[in-house]
Amino acid sequence: MPEFREVIYDENHWRLLRELRSQALEIMSIFATSGVEVWLHGSVARGDVGPESDIDVIIPFRIPPYLVEFLLERHNYKPRGRYIVVATPTSTPKGVIVLDEYERKIVSFPLLDFKPQELEFYKFGGYLKHQDLLGDKRVPGVNKSLVLIKPTPIGHEELPVIGWEDYVARVLGVSIDIVLERVKVLTRRDEVGRTGIFAKTALLPDESFEEALERLFRERDLLRRVHGSLS
Repeated sequence: MPEFREVIYDENHWRLLRELRSQALEIMSIFATSGVEVWLHGSVARGDVGPESDIDVIIPFRIPPYLVEFLLERHNYKPRGRYIVVATPTSTPKGVIVLDEYERKIVSFPLLDFKPQELEFYKFGGYLKHQDLLGDKRVPGVNKSLVLIKPTPIGHEELPVIGWEDYVARVLGVSIDIVLERVKVLTRRDEVGRTGIFAKTALLPDESFEEALERLFRERDLLRRVHGSLS
């Protein structure tokens, strides 16, 4: 069970955090300088990084997938993998572009419009906008172990989420519903060992994201029935 505690970062931690943020800023700047809103989500935004931390960059609003690919390739980022991921049948399908062989640098974007509660999910985990990262800000958020991370000048504080859901919602500025939903999902994942991914499909070499989504909807009729038209 998580406890209330303070974590003080040593120089190695700060060095790793600076390096990961520098790499994230390089990717985010590709989109921000072209007028595309982009967020950095997860531990690199909060500060509680480790050797296997992901650089998780999300474009929160719908954008033509070809534009995402074009901007990356124009800046010499060659995709190591392209996927469509659907967390649950009712979740918005996302395009995912992997930028490294370890799948730790990822750019994702919705292929349909995100629902408001899906945008809250990113706030629950903690996200920064491009300007925030330029200003070296860190934000509170909840990690996958259901621990609230609150940044401090010397590291961060850790607080349990279970039993403190109202407090966590206030700190993060999210609805109590999203906190309760994430607690339910993450505790069930611990109990049954599921990944929580309903569908994940790799794009064929010459396939567009739109074509791959049509193919996925043909293969998973439930998705078409839930989401209706792809337009």
